Amino acid sequence: MSEAGGGPGCGSPVPQRAPWSLVAATAALCLVSVTSVWTAGAAPMSREEKQKLGNQVLEMFDHAYGNYMEHAYPADELMPLTCRGRVRGQEPSRGDVDDALGKFSLTLIDSLDTLVVLNKTKEFEEAVRKVLRDVNLDNDVVVSVFETNIRVLGGLLGGHSLAIMLKEKGEYMQWYNDELLQMAKQLGYKLLPAFNTTSGLPYPRINLKFGIRKPEARTGTETDTCTACAGTLILEFAALSRFTGATIFEEYARKALDFLWEKRQRSSNLVGVTINIHTGDWVRKDSGVGAGIDSYYEYLLKAYVLLGDDSFLERFNTHYDAIMRYISQPPLLLDVHIHKPMLNARTWMDALLAFFPGLQVLKGDIRPAIETHEMLYQVIKKHNFLPEAFTTDFRVHWAQHPLRPEFAESTYFLYKATGDPYYLEVGKTLIENLNKYARVPCGFAAMKDVRTGSHEDRMDSFFLAEMFKYLYLLFADKEDIIFDIEDYIFTTEAHLLPLWLSTTNQSISKKNTTSEYTELDDSNFDWTCPNTQILFPNDPLYAQSIREPLKNVVDKSCPRGIIRVREESFRSGAKPPLRARDFMATNPEHLEILKKMGVSLIHLKDGRVQLVQHAIQAASSVDAEDGLRFMQEMIELSSQQQKEQQLPPRAVQIVSHPFFGRVVLTAGPAQFGLDLSKHKETRGFVASSKPYNGCSELTNPEAVVGKIALIQRGQCMFAEKARNIQNAGAIGGIVIDDNEGSSSDTAPLFQMAGDGKDTDDIKIPMLFLFSKEGSIILDAIREYEEVEVLLSDKAKERDPEMESEEQPSSEHDSQDQSAEQITSSSQEADLVGAESPEESSLNSHPESSESSSPAEMDNAANVSPSEQNSKPTENHETTSLDGECTDLDNQLQEQSETEEDANPNVSWGKKVQPIDSILADWNEDIEAFEMMEKDEL
Repeated sequence: MSEAGGGPGCGSPVPQRAPWSLVAATAALCLVSVTSVWTAGAAPMSREEKQKLGNQVLEMFDHAYGNYMEHAYPADELMPLTCRGRVRGQEPSRGDVDDALGKFSLTLIDSLDTLVVLNKTKEFEEAVRKVLRDVNLDNDVVVSVFETNIRVLGGLLGGHSLAIMLKEKGEYMQWYNDELLQMAKQLGYKLLPAFNTTSGLPYPRINLKFGIRKPEARTGTETDTCTACAGTLILEFAALSRFTGATIFEEYARKALDFLWEKRQRSSNLVGVTINIHTGDWVRKDSGVGAGIDSYYEYLLKAYVLLGDDSFLERFNTHYDAIMRYISQPPLLLDVHIHKPMLNARTWMDALLAFFPGLQVLKGDIRPAIETHEMLYQVIKKHNFLPEAFTTDFRVHWAQHPLRPEFAESTYFLYKATGDPYYLEVGKTLIENLNKYARVPCGFAAMKDVRTGSHEDRMDSFFLAEMFKYLYLLFADKEDIIFDIEDYIFTTEAHLLPLWLSTTNQSISKKNTTSEYTELDDSNFDWTCPNTQILFPNDPLYAQSIREPLKNVVDKSCPRGIIRVREESFRSGAKPPLRARDFMATNPEHLEILKKMGVSLIHLKDGRVQLVQHAIQAASSVDAEDGLRFMQEMIELSSQQQKEQQLPPRAVQIVSHPFFGRVVLTAGPAQFGLDLSKHKETRGFVASSKPYNGCSELTNPEAVVGKIALIQRGQCMFAEKARNIQNAGAIGGIVIDDNEGSSSDTAPLFQMAGDGKDTDDIKIPMLFLFSKEGSIILDAIREYEEVEVLLSDKAKERDPEMESEEQPSSEHDSQDQSAEQITSSSQEADLVGAESPEESSLNSHPESSESSSPAEMDNAANVSPSEQNSKPTENHETTSLDGECTDLDNQLQEQSETEEDANPNVSWGKKVQPIDSILADWNEDIEAFEMMEKDEL
């Protein structure tokens, strides 16, 4: 987002857009006015400290960018744990997330304008030459239209914008002759076939070489796309048209936006997450400001700023009014159903909504921006990073964090709007956390789990495109930047487009088609450019007074008071005609009641029955509410049960040179041996046992005594391995999977079960690593011989003294993201029959990425027909419904397995499988997380 698009005039809600120069000037005036208010009431950060932090950001960027250029270029992205490039087709597929990779040196293109913002003009000139020399846009690869537009097309246009600026200044880029623009135009034409649909909405993917539908293209059969995917094109496509004079790009992007506007739900003025590109029907009818929709709203407002078309502002204000009416529950932003917007669609939020406070700043609605930003900051202070998703009581729902920049973006814009030095301190915290927890020898690694501190072998291009740009600008004074940043607007990928494009090549009709669909009230235009006297009523501590009530909101044991209870949701005191605890899947009367409540049964191949609620299929709205309550009672029952034998994941941290604690591997726990959550961590050097499988008395006890023994999975029970290495004097054990190529990225974590006998004699800690993670330790032994590790319940802080002795080098492997995918808004739980007690299998539904996405609110529960009374025993959603908060923060989906001779995969009996979750594993979740992976934001 750009601070340069505040609106037509301070204090005057005028719905007409002024020329770009006036917009830039008045926006700057607004921000300066606000700043002057705040600096009077808060102690500012010294110029020296700001410069120090700015220099720290520069050094961090150099570390990330330098390692990409050294170890990865010309690959699309850097794998910072293994110090190599990620080349599509050469690494295991990560699903949709790989659609951003097109073998076009993605990170380099995405970083072009960052180099200029950070005053690295020589490096920028070199980077442009490399792009022109090396990058090929005609590759036979299927890519995401959305990702390619915002990252590659946006990166080329941002680079072109600043290249011509530098050329005009006369020192750099004197040789430049619009070469980046010509590449952008070439890419634009390659993306145009995606728009060949009856609706004008683009296909979600396209083959760069063969386009759509051809046999060679391997794409063009999709029917659905996300709202953000179709609605986040106008800035880049319009800029391409304005730069080149080829109007076709802007025309296609406008047509897609027009279609989305026409298909909004007319009574609520909200849009859904997923739409059919051929019929225009909403596939997912939940609505929010996070994954799948986010940048659609952003681009409506920014299109008004950049293009001078007030119809975009009118549309944005109409949507914004609906957002604040239904979705905003300060400080929360909760998804709702577009047809029944008073009903929440989920009880968790995704990390992508962190951009919204920044958009509210651009809108001029400061108070809710401060509130939501502060809530997010409290979550970050608890977990060091913002989890991919967290619940309404601020517990981890999805633990990954791929170094997303949205919170830094909103921090920057709130500082620009308020001048409050509090936001400089927030930025300082972000810098410290990145260096402390994410920095590795070859760059910065994404967090696989914010609770354990484990890493993924991933450094997305948006980290360099956005994070360092916003952090540097946060601490930079105007004289620190070689051009006027307020002459530009930021795209959703933080690429810079000049505001003067609004008056260039204006050949597109600006017919205002908005008013024919909705009647707008004058209040929709309030706060376009804030009047500081209204926002800050003579009180320099205004923002602090808003933040103060939220300071401890995350730490409260059960902070439900902040959630607005919608009176329309439930009839006071009413009880459903069927209680969850009484439900019997074989009772015809019960099935008839469920049908009336909109709950249908689906018989699964494994004998279970899945309950799915479609509120729209209920006999009445009252019955739909009864159905919703029935499903929530299922959740309540699950929260009252103790989950048997479940243990959270553990961490193996390499602490010796040259790793110094930077590499953290996710490990599976054991149901026997020393409990690392109750005892001090175990630290020691590692040694391989002989025999390596550990199934007999060790022949090299002198090698493992006092050390942590490495043993291979297979050929005997885990407990037998533990006893053998313990008898040899080992202080701990790490079992490495014998299935070559296995990884925690693609397989569920599991806990090692005992052998059915008393295991109290085992006193040492035992952890399990998949093959890929185990190879990191084995490779380190081959290269450095002496490798010391720490076995613990979570990663420990690094030893700065050890790090300062030597510069760390890197040759190690780790984990990629397990793209756990979620589907639509379905609530799902497994209530299965009795199994034998030796294996506690905790398989999770999100591994299935092909779940259907029902049209309305889909509450689903899987029930075994053999069970008379459904008694769920597990709840992965960390919200309890009985007014108490259940501490399930560390409960992950795990899988307990035992081993036997000749076939380690054979189960030694089964045990009762607890409910796989009613909330956290809803089918809704699979698609929502899939959208989070598709939507780079």
